[in-house]
Order: sequence, then structure tokens, then C-alpha cells
Amino acid sequence: MALVRSVTDAGVTTLTLDSPANRNALSSVLMRDLLSGLGAALTDTSVRAVVISHTGPVFCSGADLKETAETRDDAKVPAEIMADVLAAIWEFPKPVVARVAGPARAGGLGLIAAADLAVCTRDATFAFSEVRLGVIPAVISATVLPRLAPRAAAELYLTGDVFDGVRAADIGLVTAAVSLEELDGRVAAFCDSLVKGGPIALAGTKQLLRRPPAESIRADMAELAARSGSYFKSAEGREGVAAFREKRPASWVPVT
Repeated sequence: MALVRSVTDAGVTTLTLDSPANRNALSSVLMRDLLSGLGAALTDTSVRAVVISHTGPVFCSGADLKETAETRDDAKVPAEIMADVLAAIWEFPKPVVARVAGPARAGGLGLIAAADLAVCTRDATFAFSEVRLGVIPAVISATVLPRLAPRAAAELYLTGDVFDGVRAADIGLVTAAVSLEELDGRVAAFCDSLVKGGPIALAGTKQLLRRPPAESIRADMAELAARSGSYFKSAEGREGVAAFREKRPASWVPVT
């Protein structure tokens, strides 16, 4: 039985972690299913954005510790496999939104940070619990540390203390913390906005958000000006400008 359910509607694929018996722990099976769901969403041209959600009260408890304990020394533990999952989400050319209605721990925070946007409930709880297990939050640092304020990262990484959704929003782990009643509406509002963007432009904007610092402002401006020109002159750019001038939806906006 698949541990990740996939449903597509109005240009949005929702990938739901569906392993509540172990609190949606990141087992090798669940992670393979998640990668498969992402792959299908990537190749489906009707899909414009992806939501990662969950069943049960817990978003994700982190790496599957039962599987970890049973892993042979010559095999990869789930935390190592997680690197492929986080990289796939981080590099995914379509916007990814995390919908968090319950607790997340360790690797689960890596998933949230890998998403472009994340909405949680105010009373959801989070913790970088690795140090209390005698390990370190190594793999998830690739997605988490670019999001977090440095002082908050030091505090929460070193103490392993639990914090709530409001703090998660304050330090940059999530985009917004709302009430449970507001959660689905806020996620839907983000998705409604995302599907209005040009697919190529959205992918290019994601690259822009992750580009390394430039050596000089002049070189940076020259590269960015050339990049901007290529998008304005592209078929998608010309269609977007035409749609704006003609006061109509662009051709890529899903019909609802």
C-alpha cells in the first residue's frame, strides 16, 4: 500500500503523507513514494503547484528510527536517503507548499524548509530533536539553515527545545501560522495565486531565489538584465504581456 497519496485538482497536486501509525516517519518506503509522486507531478504539464500534506495528527516525526535501528552497517539509514528527497523538493521547478496541521520533528522540519511556502497551525509544535538522540541535524541543514535566523538556529539546534507555530513563523521556518480553521483556506489562497504565474517564469523565479551572491554589482546587473530580457522576449513572456494588456487570463491559468 502506498504511503503517499496523490490527488490533482485545478492544477495543484496534493501529496499526502499517509503513514499515521508511525507518525508519518520518513521510512525508505514513504520517501520512495514521495519521490515517485514528485516525479509524476513534474512530468504532468497540467500540474502547476504541489502541496505536501498529511493524514493523522502529526505532520512528520522525522527519520524512521525503527528502520534506522535495524539498518545494517553497510546499508544507508533513512537519514541518508532523506538527502535525495530534500534535494528533489528544493530543486523542484514548480512551487511547493507545505500544509502543516500538527507536530514536526527533525527530518520533518527539513521537509517544511525545503518547500517554497509553508503554512502551519499556531499550536503545531516543532523541535530539532537530533542532539537528544546523540546525532546531529546534518542533512536537513541544507534546507533549514537558509530559512532560519542564525541566533534562532543556534538556540534550537543546540537545545532541542520544542517551539510552536508562532515562533516557527517568527524565525522563518514557515511562511505563516494560522488557526486550524484558517489553514486550508490559506493554503488554497497561496495555490490560487501560484497557478496564475507562468510555468517557465515560476521555475526561473525559484532559481533566482536560490542564486549565490555575485562578486560585483555591475556583473550582477548585467547578468540579471540579460536574464530579464530573455523572459520578456520568450513566448510565455509575450503571452503574459498580451494577456495583461487585453485584460484577460493568460493561456496558462487553469480553467476552473
